[in-house]
Amino acid sequence: MANSKFEYVKQFEQPDQLLPNTWVVVRIDGRGFTKFSTKYGFEKPNDKRALDLMNAAARAVMSELPDITIAYGVSDEYSFVFQKSCTLFERRASKLVSTIVSTFTAYYVHLWTSYFTDIPLSPPLPSFDGRAVCYPSIQNLRDYMSWRQVDCHINNLYNTTFWALIQLGGMDATEAEQSLKGTFSADKNEILFSKFHINYNNEPEIFKKGSVIFRDYELVEPGTHNVVEEVEKMAEPIQQSKSQAEKDKKKRAKAPIVIEHLDIIKDDFWDRRPWLLSNKPGQIPKET
Repeated sequence: MANSKFEYVKQFEQPDQLLPNTWVVVRIDGRGFTKFSTKYGFEKPNDKRALDLMNAAARAVMSELPDITIAYGVSDEYSFVFQKSCTLFERRASKLVSTIVSTFTAYYVHLWTSYFTDIPLSPPLPSFDGRAVCYPSIQNLRDYMSWRQVDCHINNLYNTTFWALIQLGGMDATEAEQSLKGTFSADKNEILFSKFHINYNNEPEIFKKGSVIFRDYELVEPGTHNVVEEVEKMAEPIQQSKSQAEKDKKKRAKAPIVIEHLDIIKDDFWDRRPWLLSNKPGQIPKET
C-alpha cells in the first residue's frame, strides 16, 4: 500500500484483542424491541413466532461460524459461546461482535416472512447491538449460562402472571404491577392457579427455559469424561496440526445443529455432552 500524508490517522486505532485461552461470549440484544414488538403485534406474554424466528437466525449464525460451540437465547437476546481455542479474527472484539450482529440481523430480516407471513417489515427495521465478554474458567462460563436461564424463568413467570392479570383478570398495567409488587415465585404460581387455573409447570418449555442451540453428537455416559479437569489444567490450548484441524472442521460441518429447550444449570446437560467444553467434536450420530 502506498504511503501518504493522511496515513497518520491509523495511529488513532486502538487494539481491542480479547484475552487468550478464554471462552468468549458474544451477547446480542434487540434495539428498541419493546416498541418493535408493539408495532408488529407480538402476542403477550410470549410470541412463539418471534421466538422461532430468533432461533432460526441464531441457528444460521452457528452454521456459518463453526467456532461457535453453543448458543442460548431468550426473548430478544442471544448469547454465542466461542471455543476456548478460537482464533477467529485473531480474537478482536470489534470484528467478532460486528460479524455476529450483522450476520444475525441479516438472517432475522431474511427469515421474517417465514414466520410473520402476513406482516411485511417496514422502517425502522429490526436491529441488534452486542458485546463480547471473556470467561477464563469453565465455572465462570457455566455460571453465565445459568444466570441467563434463571433470568429467563424469573422474567417469564412474572410476565405470565402480569399478562394473566390484564388479559384474564381485567386489570390495567398499573394495577397488575401493583398486585405483583413484593411477591415471590410461590405467590405468582398461586395467583396463576387460584385465579386463572393456570399451572405454570405446564407452560411450554421454550417459554420457561429458553432455547439452547448446539451441534449434536452421540451422548456419553456421565462420569466417563472428566472434561473440566482436562481443560482447566491446560496452561494454553493444544496446537493442532493442519490435518487434524481440517478433520475437526469437517466433523463439525457434518454434525446436525439442534434447537432444544433443556435445563443447562444441572451437571447432566454438560456431562453428557463433553464436546461443548473440550473443543473436540464428538461422534456423529449414526443414521437410522
